[in-house]
Amino acid sequence: MTHRFTQLMFTPTVKKVQQTMGSRGAYQRFEAYAPDQAGLGAEERDFIFRRDSFYMATVSETGWPYVQHRGGPRGFLKVLDDRTLGFADYRGNRQYVSVGNLEKADRVSLFLMDYANRRRLKLLGHARLVDRLNDPETLERLQDVGYGAHVE
Repeated sequence: MTHRFTQLMFTPTVKKVQQTMGSRGAYQRFEAYAPDQAGLGAEERDFIFRRDSFYMATVSETGWPYVQHRGGPRGFLKVLDDRTLGFADYRGNRQYVSVGNLEKADRVSLFLMDYANRRRLKLLGHARLVDRLNDPETLERLQDVGYGAHVE
């Protein structure tokens, strides 16, 4: 957990609840010493590379959150640089709820799980949709050769 994460997630109301429930002191000490790392380090990059799925939360125009499972071959979620991830959007149930939500609100939360080792990585960010027909260079960087699913 980084200092930036606590800045975004530990709102005054959250801190008040932490105080009431008895955990505020521990998190207050953590906040004082939390790394101010803004980008992905080697450990996070490796963790991301090893995943074959993740959960992505978006926010709808009605204000309701929506969580979508995204899956593909191991490593399909690519680290493009220390602050940018990308993935090819493989055809799923064709509801396009996440894509529609991203048309109006670009904020996302990604939740990556390593169930076997009981580890997780939570990421907050801004998403940008890239049209595969208008940006073949990005498509080439993101699609997984040999994976049979259709990129939307």
